[in-house]
Amino acid sequence: MNEFWSLRFMRFLVTMLIAALAMAFSPALLASDAQALDAAAQTKTSNEQIEKLIGVLRQNDSATQNLRKRRAAFERLMASTPDPTRVQIRHVNANGVEADLIWPARLHHPIGRRAILYLHGGGLYSGSLRTHRNIAGSLAKAASADVLLVDYRLLPEHEFPAQIDDALAAYRWLLNSGYRPENIVIAGESVGGTLAIEATLNQLRIDGPLPAAVVAMSPVTDFAATGASMTTNAENDPFMGKAELEVIRNAYIGDKSPVDPERSPLYANMTGFPPLLLQVGSRETLLDDTLRLEDKARQAGVDVTAQVWPGMIHQWQIFPFWLDDARKSNGKVAEFAISHFADRPEE
Repeated sequence: MNEFWSLRFMRFLVTMLIAALAMAFSPALLASDAQALDAAAQTKTSNEQIEKLIGVLRQNDSATQNLRKRRAAFERLMASTPDPTRVQIRHVNANGVEADLIWPARLHHPIGRRAILYLHGGGLYSGSLRTHRNIAGSLAKAASADVLLVDYRLLPEHEFPAQIDDALAAYRWLLNSGYRPENIVIAGESVGGTLAIEATLNQLRIDGPLPAAVVAMSPVTDFAATGASMTTNAENDPFMGKAELEVIRNAYIGDKSPVDPERSPLYANMTGFPPLLLQVGSRETLLDDTLRLEDKARQAGVDVTAQVWPGMIHQWQIFPFWLDDARKSNGKVAEFAISHFADRPEE
């Protein structure tokens, strides 16, 4: 066992010991510790749901190296999923970037209060307003916020840094539309989480207005693929593996260094970064991408929270209509966003 995992294992043992002692001797701590213990094991229902999803994903799998064909396969999969309910959607041009503004169904729409800028996953070559409309709608309702779902430019038609440029353009559109930075949370899953981090790092570098917080769900933080879980979880995660990451890296970076901090957040200076929520599944090949970034952010003084969800695979969060854990994880994201909005919604 290498030094990193030895430290992780010791932290886990200490956490479990503290929780057990608290439950035995301190009734006042029982509720919070019980929640921690519940998160340590996957339920039978959760396991059945994720295995069913894996079966669907394998039926839809596209092994081709052609990124456009992979994109089409993902679109077909998500076309079979339901649209969100009890939300309103308005298509907008966000500084030249196509986007949907999604908010909870209500009579009046007070633009400029709270917003989540959502950057979808899909390997930077796939994903669209349709594929991620459901998770965006879920977050809008749970956070009582407007969600700007961005249709950023994709590979291979558009190379780096088009994706980050579009994310920043959309963020500035929110600012220009009346949303204050302290009422904006930037969020994304998979490479969308990568873009959320990189867009914020860009704002740090230029001393621009920072969002209230950032949420990165299962982000790629290391395009060099040096995390041990790339190997240890290789057979457990059908949505992301080393071969898939290499395809993305080759199209996105080409012959550029994979440890460039403007592409791989793990190598960036995190000092001054806003509060950060990280989510990752225990079965993911990207598990170490999250855990190592958590450590680096904490060492830089960042207010960082990392949630490891038992039994979950890459991008489980985008299936709230099939997975209880997706609904729960979306709820955790919404709670985090609400806790950092300057103008919190009324109870």
